[in-house]
Amino acid sequence: MSAAPPLALGELHASLSDPLLDAMTFLNEVTTRYPGAVSFAPGRPYEGFFEPEDVHTYLDTYLAHLADRGLDRDAVRTALFQYGPTKGIVADLVARTLANDEGLTVAPEALVLTVGAQEGMLLTLRALCATPDDVLLVSSPCYVGVTGAARLLDLTTVPVPEGPDGGPDPQAVRAAAAAVRAGGRRPRALYVVPDFANPSGTSMPVPARARLLDAAADEGLLVIEDNPYGFFARDPGERPTLKALDHRRQVVYLGSFAKTCFPGARLGYVVADQEVAGPGGRRSLLADELAKLKSMTTVNTPALSQAVIGGMLLHHDCRLRAANARATAYYAANMTALLGELERRFPEPERRRLGLAWNRPEGGFFAVLTVPFTADDAAMERCARDHGVLWTPMAPFYPGGGGERRLRLSISSLTTEQIADGVESLARFVRAQV
Repeated sequence: MSAAPPLALGELHASLSDPLLDAMTFLNEVTTRYPGAVSFAPGRPYEGFFEPEDVHTYLDTYLAHLADRGLDRDAVRTALFQYGPTKGIVADLVARTLANDEGLTVAPEALVLTVGAQEGMLLTLRALCATPDDVLLVSSPCYVGVTGAARLLDLTTVPVPEGPDGGPDPQAVRAAAAAVRAGGRRPRALYVVPDFANPSGTSMPVPARARLLDAAADEGLLVIEDNPYGFFARDPGERPTLKALDHRRQVVYLGSFAKTCFPGARLGYVVADQEVAGPGGRRSLLADELAKLKSMTTVNTPALSQAVIGGMLLHHDCRLRAANARATAYYAANMTALLGELERRFPEPERRRLGLAWNRPEGGFFAVLTVPFTADDAAMERCARDHGVLWTPMAPFYPGGGGERRLRLSISSLTTEQIADGVESLARFVRAQV
């Protein structure tokens, strides 16, 4: 019996031919091919903070919590081993943590626990964008997870450039929304990472946050706020989330425990407290509508992941800022080391001569280096092969084009010694290109 003919890529969904997906696959492949290279590429947390034994501790803590609530053995068995509620089983603990860490008063009913923040993005975009005329505005450069999610859903994205201080410029938001309407479509929502954004590392000043919310309200936009890096400031101060400043219920808040707990749990959440009016006067929360979509995709978020993270929250009195103090200090020291090594390896006269520049993020995992050559996949592979250093090309993060001479450096999974060695080797590569 002869084999079936191969499937034609052109007859599969168009997103599978999108260079964006190929770029991320290539990065993973290069990392595997050069395992000995110093890698400034991944945005994952430092593994030195993880101990396998802690999983048992956190799970036991959550089991004790269920017993304290009066659940007998059969009820605990059902809670851990069955499918469970679509919206999740630890919403009350997440709500307590948001109150302690962010000053957010959130009803547990307004939360949906998701399989990472990525699922939250997909559910939110699918719910909000009802027709092909609905358009998502995104900051540019932008996290590829949200532009990729939009591509999978056949949604149009329109880039909004970052302002000089970081974050999408409010006036540019107004202009982009007006242009979308002029084209006969509806600007539906704006995606933004206000704190230490991936990939740019920029953070919005507090006054700009209020101006952005006002601009979005004037344009009839919901704001999708993604906040994976908010805890990790080099100089911790008050940085209210957009959701904390939200008095109109215009912000849908995406959270993740990947950076503040550990990514292997794949646990995120959405705060969707917007009221939805249905036929016959029915009222619900947007969270309830997202749960309907989730029931048709992942059904529910794994109870064991929720139990471990729930136990971790309980173990730390639902205060993750305090629990992450050591990690925050570690990442701050790494960012300081990176910026110091760039200064040392590229003195000011040479920077001017080569056209080199970099930003100076106040926290988070990422900084961006502007170079005098095309920083594409081929250049990255040459750098890994010949100099033992990996980084991330920035061009895929620009939905409207751009970033060809910029590269992202991540400090999160390295030691200061690795950073010093990596920047030394990176400097040799940069000079070799020019």
